[in-house]
Amino acid sequence: MGRAIGIDLGTTYCAVAAVTAVGKAEVLMNREGERITPSVVMFQDGITQVGTLAKRIAPTAPDDVVQFVKRQMGEASWKFQTSHGPSFSAEQVSAIILKRLAEDAELMLGEPIDAAVITVPAYFDDARRQATRDAGNIAGLNVVGIINEPTAAALSFGLDTGFEGRALVFDLGGGTFDVTVMSIHGGEFAVEATEGDRNLGGFNWDNELMSLLNKKAMEAGAPDLFDDDLATAELRDKAETAKRTLSNVAESRIVITAGGQHHTLTVTRDEFERATAHLLRRTETITEMAMEQAGRTWADIDKILLVGGSTRMPMVWDLVETLSGQAPDRTINADEAVALGAAVHAQLLLNNSAPGASALPVIGHHGHTPRVLDVCSQGLGVIILDEDIGAEINSVIISHNTRIPAQQERTYFTVSDNQDSIRLRITEGDDTDVDYVKIIHQHPLEIPRYPAGAPLRVVMSFDVDGIVHVEVFDETQTPTASLGEVELDRPSNLSRDEVDAKVTELNLMDIN
Repeated sequence: MGRAIGIDLGTTYCAVAAVTAVGKAEVLMNREGERITPSVVMFQDGITQVGTLAKRIAPTAPDDVVQFVKRQMGEASWKFQTSHGPSFSAEQVSAIILKRLAEDAELMLGEPIDAAVITVPAYFDDARRQATRDAGNIAGLNVVGIINEPTAAALSFGLDTGFEGRALVFDLGGGTFDVTVMSIHGGEFAVEATEGDRNLGGFNWDNELMSLLNKKAMEAGAPDLFDDDLATAELRDKAETAKRTLSNVAESRIVITAGGQHHTLTVTRDEFERATAHLLRRTETITEMAMEQAGRTWADIDKILLVGGSTRMPMVWDLVETLSGQAPDRTINADEAVALGAAVHAQLLLNNSAPGASALPVIGHHGHTPRVLDVCSQGLGVIILDEDIGAEINSVIISHNTRIPAQQERTYFTVSDNQDSIRLRITEGDDTDVDYVKIIHQHPLEIPRYPAGAPLRVVMSFDVDGIVHVEVFDETQTPTASLGEVELDRPSNLSRDEVDAKVTELNLMDIN
């Protein structure tokens, strides 16, 4: 049997881990000897470069370097257009990164990779989860599971420390933000609630710092740096460096070259925190929502875990301590905890699917084999006509934060005699207003002709990876007859034929 790995596919950095022969998860170094790999890809001169070298080149070749692609997952219209012609979808770029990570893992382990679990933000919807799975498949991985990043981090922490109690995971990464409330007892890791924003992360803090530095540069006589792609790329690189510096000292200086002149710019932590205060308030609001969803007060929280590189900013520590009245735990490795937890989950799944002498043990401090109980981050429903108000509404079948795997159902009724089809529109979201939910499937479904009021039962489910499944039943027939499992349109995702074609394309690429 080959090995199982856990992959933290981050917006800015990735990490890979595997469980050792003694049942402990460890991070695997890449071919450069680094424990984390930048999520950056360069396409140049027929060579595809992934990681640190691509990141170093980014400021000088912005047209051929792609970063932050995780934010585009599940966006069918997005493509990265290289300067020399070819374009790549978000799934393709992510697959390139995943393939490089898997190759490095095989080098370190000296064995083939048989199974992989890839992490996603807890607030990723069905399209983004499916896109992540597709990226893994394009990379040639056997993706046995998808796990939410905060859940993975808590799993790693609980197994490593033996902690039992209720934890809040505050996960602020490079591009996404999640808050998860979780109960950990007897080897059971049970998520109580999760909230998040897939477009809130260190990238946003970088953008605000870039604007602040650009303003300072223009006041010093430089042209607008945002008017030039090369200058913008250099500014982003310098802003990221300044942000990291400001996590340790109160002031940072950078040198910007613009208009043929060098400009030394100084930015203070206080200036940075004022410029990004609105972003921090968003994390506060989402944290309060998660606590409310879980039905908990801060007195119920025994441990606060900070995950994601952006939680190193002092403003984040101060906010969490102010909100909770307790200092966050400082023992967790913000960059590695997610990958470590994913590795544990991957090994558990591999052990369950192929039990035998070659299965690696995964046992916690108290001798329990860990068990993960997660929740869905999005509500699931259908749009129906509410005859009482004469308007369409969203009818929620599975509510946000329902334990998964979950299956629930509701019965609806036809509105016209001899109606031969229904317009099946499946939604994500918990609002009854159709303007505030996302339609993830929209397609006519043929039905037998009956008088008005014929019952149709809609059965919906989330599997353990948070992927959606739907089936419709004709309740008029005896016995009840299935009208078939609905194959979701998933307009935001690749078709199976497209995935297969991209597997072939990737196998022909020279990836370093």
